[in-house]
Amino acid sequence: MKRVRLLNVEIDNLTLKELLESLRAGGFVITPNVDLLMKLQRNRAFYNAYQGADFRICDSQILMYVAKFLGTPIREKICGSDLFPAFYRYYSNDADMRIFLLGAADGVAQQAQRQINAKVGREMIVAAHSPSFGFEQNPEECAAIVDMVNASGATVLAVGLGAPKQELWITKYRHHFPNVKVFMAIGATINFEAGSVSRAPRWVSDVGMEWLYRLLCEPRRLWKRYLGDAMPFFWLVLKQRLHFYRCPWQGRHIVN
Repeated sequence: MKRVRLLNVEIDNLTLKELLESLRAGGFVITPNVDLLMKLQRNRAFYNAYQGADFRICDSQILMYVAKFLGTPIREKICGSDLFPAFYRYYSNDADMRIFLLGAADGVAQQAQRQINAKVGREMIVAAHSPSFGFEQNPEECAAIVDMVNASGATVLAVGLGAPKQELWITKYRHHFPNVKVFMAIGATINFEAGSVSRAPRWVSDVGMEWLYRLLCEPRRLWKRYLGDAMPFFWLVLKQRLHFYRCPWQGRHIVN
């Protein structure tokens, strides 16, 4: 499988159709964007979690532009919020694909469960749970969630807790789920599916401006994510283009 290196991450250069078919055999899917690439420069545990993922898919039109600038174009952008609905539609008639939703505020995951099941015409989302704030620090609550997922009969676990929490949690507990074969870190997608948060119009996403739409919707929460990291990110990209980028966790230069 061909991969494209962006800073210290290798992106799987797949189309959406290829990814969906590959997931028939299972795997852990993450969807890096600019914000996550910057987190990977500072958080070694997050970086290590990324190394354990089976599929790293480009979530950002900006990363598409960057990959082309680096001379290694990516074939298709696959946003996590596009991937998840594509996944449940693709496997809507496959009774072996049973999904557990973990994340979002109280009641939101359950609303998403009802709406998705209505769309696909079966109980594909077998259960949903909105954990308490800071649950990942509570071993007892995490153990209860593991039991909940295992008791549900789910074979797919879709976790929408935000990064890096969702990736770290999946990495820590992945091997506690003997029946789950697909793990997806899906960020705000549960909120989108429930209708509690609106996505940017398609054309905004296609030109790489979804970040600006979200920033205008939630400026106080997102300004640092989207503006504070912009210049450092493009500086690192330029360093990679000139073969001077150094992965902070490997202590070596990255060559395209």
